[in-house]
Amino acid sequence: MSDSPSSTDRLASLSYLVSGATLPTGERADLLVQGGRLRAVGRSLDAHGATVIDADGLLALPGLVDLHTHLREPGFEQSETVLTGTRAAAAGGFTSVFAMANTLPVSDTAGVVEQVQALGDDAGFATVRPIGAVTVGLAGERLSEIGAMAHSRARVRVFSDDGKCVHDSLLMRRALEYVKTFDGVVAQHSQDPRLTENSQMNEGALSSELGLKGWPAVAEESIIARDVLLAEHVGARLHVCHVSTAGSVEVIRWAKSRGIAVTAEATPHHLLLTEDLIRSYDARYKVNPPLRRDDDVHALRAGLADGTIDIIATDHAPHPAESKESEWDAASFGMVGLESALSVAQTALVETGLLTWADIARVLSQTPAEIGRLADHSHAFEVGSSANFTLHDPSSSSVFGLDRLAGKSTNSPFLGMTLSGRVEYTFHHGYPTVFGGTVLDSAEVAASAAAWKTGSTHG
Repeated sequence: MSDSPSSTDRLASLSYLVSGATLPTGERADLLVQGGRLRAVGRSLDAHGATVIDADGLLALPGLVDLHTHLREPGFEQSETVLTGTRAAAAGGFTSVFAMANTLPVSDTAGVVEQVQALGDDAGFATVRPIGAVTVGLAGERLSEIGAMAHSRARVRVFSDDGKCVHDSLLMRRALEYVKTFDGVVAQHSQDPRLTENSQMNEGALSSELGLKGWPAVAEESIIARDVLLAEHVGARLHVCHVSTAGSVEVIRWAKSRGIAVTAEATPHHLLLTEDLIRSYDARYKVNPPLRRDDDVHALRAGLADGTIDIIATDHAPHPAESKESEWDAASFGMVGLESALSVAQTALVETGLLTWADIARVLSQTPAEIGRLADHSHAFEVGSSANFTLHDPSSSSVFGLDRLAGKSTNSPFLGMTLSGRVEYTFHHGYPTVFGGTVLDSAEVAASAAAWKTGSTHG
């Protein structure tokens, strides 16, 4: 007979007392975690046998939720896997990620989305919710198995052809009509394909100077304008991915003033970086949509501050070194961003006085969970909720280096930059995935995840 503890015993043994953490409201509190749940929140708590974490000076935030992550598996495991991508997520304080559909095979059937979700469940670093493709093979010709994915075990509620725009107006209308029947949402990559053929960077004086084909702002803004009107006509939910221009912010602000059910996201890199970095021809700065002007960066920040833009989403897009260490024209579009998102948000938004920590909890956790209809996600530190939270050191400031990256790819645009804050602990369903600034061993996390699944199944 084995002397190893049962899954239920293991879950019960995962008891932690977080002492003296600062909540997003500014209050200080102790957090008692037992059996995967938050059992008490208060001052001077005591728990015999619990592992004590001294959180003096640390900020407790609800587990971060990324509505826009590329995990690459199946099909592109040379760039990232569900395991390595969720390790990166945990390192950044994320406890839930929504995995985009541009895999191989494409996530356009119930079978593929269920596979992606199962891989996330087994890895245990974060809850993985698959995003279903809007069209078969992302080809933009006919709708995918939207209903089958929605009613599968994965219960898909977000659909996107991200990386490609659903440019056919009739298809977009039909997709919006379909997802409305089960309270889903279409997340649109707003890019007119004809206006951006062979585009390499933001269109403007700098693109002309550098001799690179420009990506005009109107290519994004015109699709958003069309889609908010379609959403209004149909009465469905629309989500706009990676907003990057001041004009797009204005279109979305107008749509919201009309009561249209539109939400929008901005990425960390579009909130901090500008097209001027492309003078270096360093392909780490090549991304779609491209880095824009300084005026666009400030418009995006203002849009987040006034609620026009609802959330921050990373658009974490890993690539192997050979896809980035090449001539600019031949390099792949995309940047990794899970590990750096919270530090960028602190640097660009909190320290500039535009957002409070309560706002950060809203745009990086509560609202993305609501948009994605993510069940069993703690929006606040409520007793009895699943213990998903991160402990962040806001007083830290350091050069962002390779040691901060926990995924498979290193194509971060923030390498070498000084960023504020650092994630010290991440808890997913009551067990740690990051402890004392170190991402825990994959086998240990998987065992804890298995114990949580057994315990939650048995009540």
